[in-house]
Parts: sequence; C-alpha cells; structure tokens
Amino acid sequence: MSLIIDQLRKNYGSATVFANVTFEVARGEFVAIVGESGVGKSTLLNCMAGLDSWDAGRVVLDGVDIGALPDEQRALLRRRHVGFVFQAFHVLPHLDVAQNVGLPLMLLGQKDKAANDARVHAMLDAVGLQGLGGRLPQQLSGGQLQRVAIARALVHRPSLLLADEPTGNLDPQTATLVMDALLDQTRAHGASLVLVTHSQAAAARADRVLQLSAQGVSAYTRDATPAPPR
Repeated sequence: MSLIIDQLRKNYGSATVFANVTFEVARGEFVAIVGESGVGKSTLLNCMAGLDSWDAGRVVLDGVDIGALPDEQRALLRRRHVGFVFQAFHVLPHLDVAQNVGLPLMLLGQKDKAANDARVHAMLDAVGLQGLGGRLPQQLSGGQLQRVAIARALVHRPSLLLADEPTGNLDPQTATLVMDALLDQTRAHGASLVLVTHSQAAAARADRVLQLSAQGVSAYTRDATPAPPR
C-alpha cells in the first residue's frame, strides 16, 4: 500500500507539535522515523493510521484521503488494510495468546474457524511462539508479548504496518529477534512498513530513515543521532 503524507500539521491547543511533514512510502518499502523525545513521532504514526486527527494537510492511503472519510469508513479501511504494533503491546489480559492474535480476523467477520485457527497458529510459528497459543499474556516475557503484538498486527495480512517503538523496552538480543520477525513477515507479504524508533540498530535496517522535527521531516544523517528514550 502506498502512503502519502502531505504538509501535515498537528497542534495541541496553541502549541504546534509538528508542521510541514511531507513524505511518501512506496509499496513494500521500510521507512524508519527517528527524532528527539517529545517531537511527536508516535502522534505522527497515529495520524497515519487515522487514530488521531490533524490540523492541516493530508494522509492518503492508496489514493484515498482518509481525513475526508467518515469515522466508520476510516475505521473499516484501517481494519482491512493497516496493522499497528503498539509500544505498550495492548494485548487483552483475559484472552489467551491465540485469541489475542485472532482478534483482527474476528473483527473482519471471517467466520471460518478452522481457517482462522490455522492462520493464527501459522503466524505464531512465524514469530517464534510455537506452542504458546494457550497461554495468557501474564505468563509471557516482554519480548514474547511484543511478538504477540506483531502476530496480531499481521495476521490479516495488511498492506501497511505501522510500528511504534517495537524494541524500545527489550534487551538487545530480544530486540533483534523481534525485528527479525517484523521484517520477515512484512517482506513475506509485500507490506509497507513505517517504524518509529529510538534504536539506531533498528533504524539501520530500514530502506530509508527520516528525521522528524517540529519543522517537518528530513533525510537522516550521521549527525542526526536518535536521542535515547527518556
């Protein structure tokens, strides 16, 4: 799925978070977005998904200006075509791992239980969680929970995946495993990936890295080192 961000501006009251944000993501491209803490990286990602509003500019997914859509149509487009990996996982504690991963299929009204179960278990295998489908989230490590979040975001095979600091709370070895799972699965299905990160290691794996500031985005340079999380 192609993504166009055109002159996007976001305000909180009288304060401008960012303005003049313009870039494109091609089908199948992996773009990382870096920047100092508080510059609005997560907010920008939420705008791309239509989860947050903006004050000027456009977000265009495959030729559709999502800002012009009614809330219900925007939610349906997001449900069908966008996957979102949250930094805080957002798994449901009362559902087991397989049920959490299968939620997007249920929301899309896919009622073939055997097919859904097969897809869920295949996705769990793909992210290294074989045999853990019956466990509850509180029985998993942080790295395992992040892989549950990735599996859930990808199980319906979205054409655009948005990931917010997916390795931010993980040790380096687990972070590498999580990034491997993320990249393997997006590339297997030809999905576009936009990753917000403070991690230089994660950003280094992208096709292109953009630096976000209050004035917009620019190409990442060696001097524009991602700031550590605070």
